[in-house]
Amino acid sequence: MATLGILRSTRAFRPRQSFQRCQIGFIELRRNLSSYLVTPKELSEALKKSPPSPISPEPRVIPLCASWFLPNDERKGIEVYRDTRIPKARFFDLDKVIDKRSPYPHMLPSPKTFAEAMSSLGIRKDDTVVVYDSKELGIFSAPRVGWTLKVFGHPKVHVLNNFRIWVEEDYPTESGELYSVECNPYPIPKLNEDKIASFEQVREVALDSNKEGAEGVQIIDARPNGRFTGKDPEPREGLSSGHMPGSINIPFSSVLDPKTKAFLPKEQLQKLFKEKGVDPSKPIISTCGTGVTAVVIDTALEEAGFGSAETRRVYDGSWTEFAQEVNPSDSLIRKDE
Repeated sequence: MATLGILRSTRAFRPRQSFQRCQIGFIELRRNLSSYLVTPKELSEALKKSPPSPISPEPRVIPLCASWFLPNDERKGIEVYRDTRIPKARFFDLDKVIDKRSPYPHMLPSPKTFAEAMSSLGIRKDDTVVVYDSKELGIFSAPRVGWTLKVFGHPKVHVLNNFRIWVEEDYPTESGELYSVECNPYPIPKLNEDKIASFEQVREVALDSNKEGAEGVQIIDARPNGRFTGKDPEPREGLSSGHMPGSINIPFSSVLDPKTKAFLPKEQLQKLFKEKGVDPSKPIISTCGTGVTAVVIDTALEEAGFGSAETRRVYDGSWTEFAQEVNPSDSLIRKDE
């Protein structure tokens, strides 16, 4: 830590010309990662300019692996991270950085827990974080982790579109166990609650569905159609399948390219949302099983420029919470005949 202090002190007395070169480098980085979704080429170039060096006092680009699989899948995120990852990537454990007091999986952690996780990952507040998924799934849980960073106010967050293409295009990878990183104090942030929908809010929307004078909030459900209609079971034992009244089913897989599993181009996403009857002028709440793939839909809406970012929210508890909390007398779990 003393060395870091010396480096920072020395940097304060650099000539203006050196400082200007530094600033130009930052401008180039911002330009290369100008979009929330970044390509493998853009990430590769950014890593060359601002590598995740533990000794650099400057803002860095940190690849963050967010691989996660459903409970009924034998694969584990940490295993695919060990097998193939972007060099110097950190691993964000979606099963651990959560609200452990909640009975529901993947609920957002407290600001203190989030700050502790970021500190243990060696991520600084001024780092640019690029979250990515496994090559097996392409896009699945990385948008959820990216959204988590954003709702806790991390300034520079992106999602790689995607790691499967990174591997196929022969960008560098490495394998092996987790390696130690230098922890950095991360300030306890404030949660942006405007981006989150609660059970009470979603229940009210469901109760008001199709009622005259209702606000017209739209609920988009990212689960597969069989779980949405009630034909197929939920992956969590004992949980009823079905859907909320008035909700729109857009399985998260439909916003991804069937081969690469990357997000579809903007024009195709816009066409899909229009065909599904989504009204961009009305507020949108995205939901799924546990709040993970709901953010795939939320990200696709952002990429398509569909609707206002100020009126889009994610239902954190999603179907796992909703199906267990609603009163049977409300008749808010619908199944298609």
